[in-house]
Amino acid sequence: MSSPAIERILRGPTGLGTSGLQLRPQAPMSEAARPAGRAPGVPTAETADTAVVETRLVETVALEAVVTEAAALGAAAPDVQKSSLPVPSLPVPSLPAALTAPRAAAAPSGGKPKLGDPIPGLYHHPVAEPDPVRVEELSLKLKAWAVDEIELYPPEWEKDFDGFSTGRYMVACHPDAPSTDHLMLAARLMVAENAVDDCYCEDLGGSPIGLGSRLLLAHTALDPLHTTPEYHPAWEASLSEDAPRRSYRSAMDYFVRAATPSQADRFRHDMARLHMGYLAEAAWAETDHVPEVWEYLAMRQFNNFRPCPTITDTVGGYELPAELHALPAMQRVIALAGNATTIVNDLYSYTKELASPGLHLNLPVVISEREGVSRKEGYLKAVEVHNELMHAFEAESAALALACPVPTLVRFLRGVAAWLDGNHYWHRTNTHRYSLPDFW
Repeated sequence: MSSPAIERILRGPTGLGTSGLQLRPQAPMSEAARPAGRAPGVPTAETADTAVVETRLVETVALEAVVTEAAALGAAAPDVQKSSLPVPSLPVPSLPAALTAPRAAAAPSGGKPKLGDPIPGLYHHPVAEPDPVRVEELSLKLKAWAVDEIELYPPEWEKDFDGFSTGRYMVACHPDAPSTDHLMLAARLMVAENAVDDCYCEDLGGSPIGLGSRLLLAHTALDPLHTTPEYHPAWEASLSEDAPRRSYRSAMDYFVRAATPSQADRFRHDMARLHMGYLAEAAWAETDHVPEVWEYLAMRQFNNFRPCPTITDTVGGYELPAELHALPAMQRVIALAGNATTIVNDLYSYTKELASPGLHLNLPVVISEREGVSRKEGYLKAVEVHNELMHAFEAESAALALACPVPTLVRFLRGVAAWLDGNHYWHRTNTHRYSLPDFW
């Protein structure tokens, strides 16, 4: 595969775009010829030479070239659209021009960053400000759902609900969503997941004691109970007993109507992963166990943002076919994305969590405790861990896009990358919730 854009980019690093790519020239494979399992020619982070990865990251335009040539080769897989939402005919989206200019991680400063500044040294990609009209429309719809449909929170929680800025968050994370109705699919689920986290696990009445039972019953709002007629009414009634279950049930009902069966089952699986991560963290809290760093990272691979970027195709109004989602190379890319973006949360919420009672586990704290370094050294090393994961995500996304240049797959990879960028934007700019430590 060759094009002027790819040849130009492969001459050397011209900057780091939103979906930085590592391209290795090779013959494209047709969908029929590609065997199940890892796409051939897709390197892993373990085998890739770090220097090669870092010097061959390129701009988003490479993906556009891949899509163009894949279409010419007839490599496209059919899109299956069974959504109840009207979806206009859309091309593979072009990211805003602000995202394709050369980027670099912020250089460490000589003092504490100002409120709203990015973390010094954190590898990230700035995004354009979300469309304020779309943000306002989405925010109003979301609040009407939360207040009028499901009675999510009492009046005293309204300030925190508004301060979370879910509308701005979702518009930043899903730039290719065709409508606010599509964005509402993600926004409801985000609010529901936070209700479960806050009310069952965290600072709004949560506790590790009995968490497994609460999560299991809440999970049946996503993955319904199939039982006998005698016991079904009691289960059905239980779904309205508290705000987390009401929000899960309502958000999932909307999602199922818009998603294909495969997309809905994918989301249920990702939520089961999330709940398993919650339980591991709760078990450590009950026994005052500080995990090894690798153990903490294993927990965070499950207790992370994965359910959010993996619905990017549903929110975009298309479907990544199940056989492509299941590719080992795709699963690795998704895992790297979830891990990197969750460490962003560890870093930006660090000072907020320090203010909570007891020892709140996050990556900087675990590194400090287990490796015997200062809190500052633990924090700065966590920044490095994040950066390594981001580089691996971008390199392996690019290799997968080149090895399997199916437009829906490439669009999905770009959607996940855009979600990571929007997630960083939201953390950086949400000064209602977050501020940075004085480590610079």
